[in-house]
Amino acid sequence: MADEGDILQNLDSMPNGADNQPTAAIITQYVKDLSVENPNAPAVFQWTDQPQVDVQFNIGTEAVNDEVHEVTLKINIAATAEAGAAYLVELAFCGLVGIRNLAEDQSHAFLFAEAPRILFPFARRIIADAVRDAGFPPLLIDPIDFNGLYMQQLQAKRQQEGSAGAPPPAEGNA
Repeated sequence: MADEGDILQNLDSMPNGADNQPTAAIITQYVKDLSVENPNAPAVFQWTDQPQVDVQFNIGTEAVNDEVHEVTLKINIAATAEAGAAYLVELAFCGLVGIRNLAEDQSHAFLFAEAPRILFPFARRIIADAVRDAGFPPLLIDPIDFNGLYMQQLQAKRQQEGSAGAPPPAEGNA
């Protein structure tokens, strides 16, 4: 049985603890841009028809340095009724992501699937508060399966690359 002194000596002998271990984490998160428009106020509050809400998402990433990336979750919402636009919300919610010692495919998956999944609940709350502050019932966006979307896009890209490089099918009967 080893005593505690041996364990501490072994830890001290490793270079800086975990510098060579794969790591990915959110360093910080912040609102980069937020726009809320209520273009038909105060008339909009007299409308009786329920607005149709269109929600669009976009995920982008930009390298800050070799180990830090900015992941941007852009959410655009347009609520329109027969009489016009009820409200418009545009949010660019970002997170600084630290990545060290990960393979490129794992880094890509973290940046485009896992980081947006982590950021989404905070962006969802900001949207709900912004819509409520514009005078409407809070908009609670349904949860999104970012990993599933990432896998779908990855599969579609692979199929597109596979069909682009494949020779055209031969004509005739098989």
